[in-house]
Amino acid sequence: MIIVTTNTVPGKEIKELKGLVKGNSVQSKHIGKDIIAGLRTIVGGEITEYTEMMKEARQKAIGRMVDEAKEKGANAIVAMRLETSAIMQNACEIIAYGTAVHVE
Repeated sequence: MIIVTTNTVPGKEIKELKGLVKGNSVQSKHIGKDIIAGLRTIVGGEITEYTEMMKEARQKAIGRMVDEAKEKGANAIVAMRLETSAIMQNACEIIAYGTAVHVE
């Protein structure tokens, strides 16, 4: 599956639009990791526990978007975007979306 953030795939021609595809993942904080992250905010630096959590959420969301595109018979996704939103105090959602297409 070709995934691009542009509206076209360089060197390919879009032959058919398959429509909007999306995937999401809602992640919540883990109490143990939250305590460690809280300590890191005191001394500064990257909060690797949350970096890994968000990386995993992005991978799941993109994977679900790709699965939906495959179900529609697409071989590429153009104009792919990622968005994050807070669902509640201790949870966030990652949404991946784009336009499924067939390219040659």
